[in-house]
Amino acid sequence: MRRAIPLRSFPGRLLAALAVPGFFLIVYWIAIRPSQLRWGATPEEVARSMPGDRLVSNPTFCATRAVTIRATPEEIWPWLVQMGYSRAGFYGYDLIENLGSARGIRSAGSILPEFQHPRAGDVLPISAVAHLAFGTIQPNQYLIWRGEADPADGAFTWALYPVDPDHTRLVSRIRFRYHSSHPWLLTLDLFTEFADHLAVPKLLHGIRDRAEGRTPEPLLTESLEIIVLIVALLQFALATWAVFRDPFRSRVWLMALVSGSVLLFVFYAHAWLWINVVLVGCSLAAILRATSHAGASGSNSTVIMMST
Repeated sequence: MRRAIPLRSFPGRLLAALAVPGFFLIVYWIAIRPSQLRWGATPEEVARSMPGDRLVSNPTFCATRAVTIRATPEEIWPWLVQMGYSRAGFYGYDLIENLGSARGIRSAGSILPEFQHPRAGDVLPISAVAHLAFGTIQPNQYLIWRGEADPADGAFTWALYPVDPDHTRLVSRIRFRYHSSHPWLLTLDLFTEFADHLAVPKLLHGIRDRAEGRTPEPLLTESLEIIVLIVALLQFALATWAVFRDPFRSRVWLMALVSGSVLLFVFYAHAWLWINVVLVGCSLAAILRATSHAGASGSNSTVIMMST
């Protein structure tokens, strides 16, 4: 018979700590991921065949997202076709997506004539270290970004569907397969798995706002959004570390439960910024207070033992 691993031992504490992200990974996969893969899209849009679907068969990741824009396809197309790193940007998290871009940190707030006429096969930079290629382009209807592998291992379709003379549905579909045999590419795939649900809705809103003539979001607001996301990640890491240090305290498990729930909410609820700020601030204050109490309790125990 195998001996049970004592929870006070290093392997036992490590297993307890790994159980925290493992639990929330299951929650993400079962309760959150399905809705994020169809954010903003109707059941008909999810089921509808789109250009580019045949490029990637049996995708590991398949997401259809959509937004309604008060503009015609002809008014939206110029914003759509000029996207890209060191091009017009991605209208989303500029401080991350445009870092190091030759055109500066801000995504374009106007139409850039030099990027209005890409051709199939042209390189499309998506970051300082990665790129795709333009696939089929049908002006005012759809364009496809694709991986350079043959057959393609990734396809990104952006399509415009008129609703009435004044409104258009912009639908994004992303299909790709994990690169299980390439560790570096697999790391990028996993990053896309969790970050794409955050980035694409932001991108769609960025196109919508520009096409409707709204002023792009200030960098200060974006900075605060990013800070809130980072703090949510750090406090979850802190709570997980607390579980590793002392898995017998119910308080640290409560910290982990709260911080993990806040993390998932901040990343995937797409709530107003002020709600995320309040949630993260309150949970961080509670975690720091619980941590300080645990430290004080541990110090008192040590003093009592020494005096005894």
